[in-house]
Amino acid sequence: MKDNINRRKFLQNSTLASAGLLLGSMGLFSFTANGNRTLNLQNISYSDRKKRKIGTLEVSAIGLGCMSMAGVYNPRQDKAEMIKVIRKAIENGVDFFDTAEVYGPQYSEEIVGEALKPFRNQVSIASKFGFDFSGNGRNGRNSRPEHIRTAVEGMLKRLQTDTIDLLYLHRMDSGTPIEDIAGTVKDLIKEGKARNFGLSEVNPETIRKANAVQKVAALQSEYSMLERVMEHDIFPLCEELNIAFVPWGPLCRGMLTGRFDENYIPETGFRRAGVPYFTPEALQANLKVTELAKQWAVKKNATPAQIALAWAIAQKPYIVPIPGTTNPNHLMENIGALNVQFSNSELKEIRTSLEAIPTIGFRTKESVFTNL
Repeated sequence: MKDNINRRKFLQNSTLASAGLLLGSMGLFSFTANGNRTLNLQNISYSDRKKRKIGTLEVSAIGLGCMSMAGVYNPRQDKAEMIKVIRKAIENGVDFFDTAEVYGPQYSEEIVGEALKPFRNQVSIASKFGFDFSGNGRNGRNSRPEHIRTAVEGMLKRLQTDTIDLLYLHRMDSGTPIEDIAGTVKDLIKEGKARNFGLSEVNPETIRKANAVQKVAALQSEYSMLERVMEHDIFPLCEELNIAFVPWGPLCRGMLTGRFDENYIPETGFRRAGVPYFTPEALQANLKVTELAKQWAVKKNATPAQIALAWAIAQKPYIVPIPGTTNPNHLMENIGALNVQFSNSELKEIRTSLEAIPTIGFRTKESVFTNL
């Protein structure tokens, strides 16, 4: 097998089909009396049934991030095509979907709501509040209690549901005490409009203060083979308080898929153009981690992306990565990471290799103590 594995060609020869992941024609669904489809879990492979706990939820070990569907840092995608991607994810065992009010704004929630409506009882939806809007633009942070309530009413309508399974504070509003934010979510949970409370990109002090008011079920931040700063102080706190960790960017904006080389220049208008770990100097250093993923991909008959996702899942039993994609082939590739297993000795070997590779452009340990 060549070292530079092509993501799209991989699916033609991968073990996904034989592993039982391509389930569209296997009687995955049955129909209820009212015409809704329901999952036949007995037809899902063992890998698909791997579950992880997030508060009161039990979700698939890999979720689907739906930000890019709204064209936040890329062109806005066609709703009908994105609904197909989401439903393909459901057909192949994914039951955890992540969105936010600010994505679009609001367009991602519309896509997710329409796509998941027929399957609402079989899936978990996470969404986030925390911003104010003027027209179609974002107008600063706003997590005042009355604004949270207004935001959640709109979120419920767009998501076509009466409750949000995991309701996150997207970014900390410095003008509103975290105790007031957590207290408002606590009331929403009592009212049945949310089931669990999550935080995104906040420091340990904020997490503790919020958790003292309302149990925090999940923390979301960037984490990957390249961006590992959350291992300092945040992971130990998650373990202490029994908080799940939901990493965005587990493929490091595509860097860990093997699609870029040292000559790559980020496209104008895409988020990578402004990210410090994609500068020419940073690429020279950081692609060494991608090369490590490629080496393990050969050993495991997988792709670099699958190695990166499987590695993240293997780090802690409370980690649930949410790789985002608008491409059905990449979706299936990501799901295939559930079939990649590492022994303890292999994980130690990878860790030793990672720690020997200097990287550029990532967060410092000190940044963990700041609300972003």
